[in-house]
Amino acid sequence: MEKLARPVIAGNWKMHKTISEARHLAADIVSQAASLSQASLILIPPFTAIQEVKKTVSGSHLLVGGQDLFWEEEGAFTGEISARQLKEAGCDVVIVGHSERRQYFGETDETVKKKVLAALRHELRPIVCIGENLEERKSGETLKKIKSQLENGLFGLPAEDFSQVILAYEPIWAIGTGQNATPEQAEEVHSYIRQLIDVNYGQELAACAIILYGGSVKPANAFSLIKEKDIDGFLVGGASLQAESFMGIVSEACRADEG
Repeated sequence: MEKLARPVIAGNWKMHKTISEARHLAADIVSQAASLSQASLILIPPFTAIQEVKKTVSGSHLLVGGQDLFWEEEGAFTGEISARQLKEAGCDVVIVGHSERRQYFGETDETVKKKVLAALRHELRPIVCIGENLEERKSGETLKKIKSQLENGLFGLPAEDFSQVILAYEPIWAIGTGQNATPEQAEEVHSYIRQLIDVNYGQELAACAIILYGGSVKPANAFSLIKEKDIDGFLVGGASLQAESFMGIVSEACRADEG
C-alpha cells in the first residue's frame, strides 16, 4: 500500500447521497482539491456509489473507501460485502469498527480484528475506530476503554500488518452532537494511543502511525485540533457532505501543517 502524506482527511458520508448526488459532490471536491495535493484525501460514500465516485476522482490524488466489510471471502451472508468486492469496486481503504456499527449492529473488538485481517489480505487499508461513550468519559474510564479496544482488536497483529492500519479516535459523545473534544482532551488520548503503540511495536512504528480525530469536526475547530502534536488528520462525518465545509477542513489542516 502506498504511503499516505499527512494530514489525512477522510469523509464518511454514512447513509447519505444517491449515486448522482455522490458524483456531483465528488466532482466538486476534486475541483477544489487540486491546489491542496499535500494532503491525503479519502472519500467514503455508500456502497452503491463507490464505483461512480471512483470514476469521478480518477486522475486525481483522492482515494476512495468503503464504510464496512465482512470477514469472509464469500458465502451465504445476505446483506454483507467482502474485502474482495470492495477492492474490485475501487476501494483503497475501509472503515472498521465505527461506533455506529458497534452501537447498532453488534460490532465487537473481536469482529473488528477479523475484519482488519480480511481487509489487509486484499490490500485495503483499514481505518479502525475507537472511542468512549459519555458515561465512560464522565467516570474517568476513557483511557481504560481505549487500551481495551486496542488490545482486543488490534494489538497482536504482526508489526507489518499493524503499520498499514489507520486509527481514528472518535469520542462517541461528540459524534453528530455538535460537541467536540477540546484540543487538549483529544491530544491526551492521541498521545496515549501513540504511547501504547510504542510499548507494543516500538518507537519507529509509533512515530509513523496515523491517528485521526473524529467527532463534530468542522472548519472552525480543525486548525486548533490538528495543531496538536499527535493528531494527524480527521475522520469527518456531517461536514463531509458538502464540498465547501469538507474542503474548509482540509484547508485549515493544510494551513496548520504549513505553520
